[in-house]
Amino acid sequence: MKTAAYRANVRKLILLAALAALAAAAYLLVEVDPRYAAFVMRLRIPKLIVMLIAAFAIGGASIVFQSVINNTIVTPCLLGMNSLYTLIHTAVVFAAGSGSVLAVNGNISFAVDLVIMGVTATLIYSYLFRKTNHNVLYVLLIGTVLTSFFTSIQSTLTRVMDPNEYDTLLSTLVASFSNVNAEIILFAIVLLAVLVFLLRRDLALLNVLTLGKAQAINLGVDYDKSIRRLLLGVTLAIAVATAVVGPISFMGLIVANLARQLLKTYRHSQLMLGSIFFGMIVLVGGQLIVEHVYSYAIPINVFITVGGGIYFLYLLLTKRKV
Repeated sequence: MKTAAYRANVRKLILLAALAALAAAAYLLVEVDPRYAAFVMRLRIPKLIVMLIAAFAIGGASIVFQSVINNTIVTPCLLGMNSLYTLIHTAVVFAAGSGSVLAVNGNISFAVDLVIMGVTATLIYSYLFRKTNHNVLYVLLIGTVLTSFFTSIQSTLTRVMDPNEYDTLLSTLVASFSNVNAEIILFAIVLLAVLVFLLRRDLALLNVLTLGKAQAINLGVDYDKSIRRLLLGVTLAIAVATAVVGPISFMGLIVANLARQLLKTYRHSQLMLGSIFFGMIVLVGGQLIVEHVYSYAIPINVFITVGGGIYFLYLLLTKRKV
């Protein structure tokens, strides 16, 4: 039976979807000269699709990650994928140069990012989860250590790198929608669709998993295997999003907590939809401001990082129990 709270949340989700659609329409249609509409659409539509892909991957993965860790002020970037992304790009420029095919060709660069991050996530986190006796807190701690490790190596490489090469490298280390490679869009969509399909049963069990290990096992759930698969799925989803647009550190923290505060429900189907819609509004609306107010002078990652940092402090100060 659908309660009044459930129906209220459905109305809120419909409103969020309408706001996301409005932001997308505004992004496509603002300041479009009818004479050049076809040309403008060829530029804006791929960027819009990439933003929606990133919002879907980060928004959904953040809700799952917080539920798995049982902490609402953590973000999937703690697993180290953002730091690994910057290390990969720095190592490529350091070893092969900014003019190499690995750095210049968008398709090859995307494939390298995805393969390395995917293989690293699969091998390291699958091994660590077994080694730590399926303790997600140990895995989170090790992810934080790996983040520091990747960052230290990346920092060392940039210190000894040619200044001109470093200047070229900087543009690839921040999230940007200015130069979108339309050829990787279909590949990213297929990867995310396959990931969701493979995890569909574990995602359906999230409401039960959040009750705790003992309760989930009593209800017939293979808790350890489900948590391991979900954590690996989160890492791979963040790897896809990062490979497509670059690292966006606080994005997951912002949209996941906005969804939780708005909906106030345990139903993960609603929470994930809310987080995804908030992600679309934040990314598309933010990029609209970047392009038409600041004329590309400030990348969207700056707004998200500053806003996310302030929001994180707000969450720390207002939450009684983490």
